[in-house]
Amino acid sequence: MSDTLGLLDLIICRIPGLKAREKIELVKKFDREDDFSALSDKEINNILGKTHKAWKMGEVKAMAEEDALEARKSGISWVSFREKTYPPLLREIFDPPVLLFYRGTLPNPEKPLVAVVGTRKPSSQAARRAYVLGRELGLAGIPVVSGLALGIDSMAHRGNIEGRAATIAVLGSGPDLVYPSSNRDLARKILQNGGIILSEYPPGTGPFKSHFPARNRIISALARGLVIVEAPEKSGALITAAFALEQGKDLWVDGNFVSSPGSAGTGRLAEDGAKQLSSAEDILSEWNLDSHSLKKKEKDTAQSIEVNLAASMAEYLDIRIEG
Repeated sequence: MSDTLGLLDLIICRIPGLKAREKIELVKKFDREDDFSALSDKEINNILGKTHKAWKMGEVKAMAEEDALEARKSGISWVSFREKTYPPLLREIFDPPVLLFYRGTLPNPEKPLVAVVGTRKPSSQAARRAYVLGRELGLAGIPVVSGLALGIDSMAHRGNIEGRAATIAVLGSGPDLVYPSSNRDLARKILQNGGIILSEYPPGTGPFKSHFPARNRIISALARGLVIVEAPEKSGALITAAFALEQGKDLWVDGNFVSSPGSAGTGRLAEDGAKQLSSAEDILSEWNLDSHSLKKKEKDTAQSIEVNLAASMAEYLDIRIEG
């Protein structure tokens, strides 16, 4: 992408008060930064059919230029909706982000991805299950998408790394600000293992509460299917499940936690028709993927899993206590 197109999309990304869909509309209408920058806030709002909300193009452009500078300083790349390398499944949803800012390597569009999410305060059994599921998927060559939050997200990422997959973390902050900070070491491991940390928010953006529900639509959109491991009634994971259903994704719940005390949300999803799984083999079977290699790798590494799981559980528990 040319520098002028890159700046144009950064400017569009920074315009206040616009929904993701409205920003996409501007990307589709404009392909010259100088033409766009010559417009006033009133003219742009008129194009979108919006009630006028005052802002200054000069200030927005300055923020966009600062975003580009900070991204380059921090080793952060970005990909636009208008580029061929933009994740194809994300492009298909109603409100895709104009830009994805990222560290690492964009996922291979030919590989299916599985999103794994759940509560930030899981039982020890659920934390273990998230790790094992992430690992099984990794051994089968399937990267896990999750939100790098404490609990189920973190353990699924850890297991996926141990299964040698390039796991994908979607943040509700800029890609340079890992939240919670206690997961910075895990973020480094993700990048070292060929994975990616991505966000629709520019560098330096904090983890504002309103960002996380929006973040969840990206987690589900990137994946072919979603697994909820353990989730209470008001868990943010249920928001991700709603997005997954809206986007036409496969939805599973872990069959071990449909009736556990801390998993009322998981149980409700099962009652509403979500499929129950017992292992990654259930996913492979439904998608007609070969599970032979997974079984062979499981056999070859059966002795090492307990050692690696114990280390990850200890690290997870230390972080949870500190948090």
